[in-house]
Amino acid sequence: MSTPSLVDLIELGAVQDAQGLQGQIKIRPHAADPVTLLSSKEVWLSLIPRRGAGVCDSHAQALLTLYQVRQAKMHSGTVVMTLDGVTDRDQAEALKGARILVGRDVFPKIDKDSYYWVDLIGCTAVNLQEEVLGEVIDITENGAHGVIAIGDSETKTVKQLVPFVKSVVQNVDLAHKRITLDWQLDW
Repeated sequence: MSTPSLVDLIELGAVQDAQGLQGQIKIRPHAADPVTLLSSKEVWLSLIPRRGAGVCDSHAQALLTLYQVRQAKMHSGTVVMTLDGVTDRDQAEALKGARILVGRDVFPKIDKDSYYWVDLIGCTAVNLQEEVLGEVIDITENGAHGVIAIGDSETKTVKQLVPFVKSVVQNVDLAHKRITLDWQLDW
């Protein structure tokens, strides 16, 4: 199998530590409900630090490694995973810090008005007056709804936190990486 492009992979978590003596890894998932991570039959690991929304050079591309997943389960807020070829604690510890990625094709198809959060990161946010609010740099869940962090992608400075609800989000145009919000610059 050829190594996919990072554009075709979605980061779901990072290896936090080794778990036990048999080579299991403890993963800190990016989602509160890591259903895709728990059900994946194979994952790609990358020890390259994150450089931004899918942008990576050819050297980093070559360092992706595919692993078959033997088992994955939740344990105290983390995912404990057993990978083929990782059989002892030393091998598992060597993977500490690795990013866990899966193919976009593993994710189920979504409805018209639903979005994978990873696709919203990097979108330019504008208001109804066509004023640029900034770029979506992060998305979190607060229990009632999602919250998008808008700011400067270079410095990762958050300027505004905006609820991701229908009354505020007027349009999402993923093809043009643009989100129109009923929101003001000074809110």
